[in-house]
Amino acid sequence: MMNEEYVGNRLMQLRMKKGVSARDMSLSIGQNENYINNIENYKTSPSLQGLFYISEYLEITPEQFFSSEQQNPKQVQSIIDIIKTMNDDDLALILALIERIKTP
Repeated sequence: MMNEEYVGNRLMQLRMKKGVSARDMSLSIGQNENYINNIENYKTSPSLQGLFYISEYLEITPEQFFSSEQQNPKQVQSIIDIIKTMNDDDLALILALIERIKTP
């Protein structure tokens, strides 16, 4: 179930991964200095437009924001973008490498 706690925790995780303070992020997206802090402390929830600004600032999509399985959504998207341009032989090599790394 999505709730204020999930949104606040996910925002904090992604913001910290980006290495920016809650205050700086708040001001960068045109909000008051406590905006992000209030979301992370479950005092408020972002509007839909606010979520778009947050996602844009974090350089991810709203879908990636809510996909907790993706710990590094920006990096995953970068990998996907590169893979989309590869030929069949290169894709086979990448797949073999991933399977080798993933297998214990």
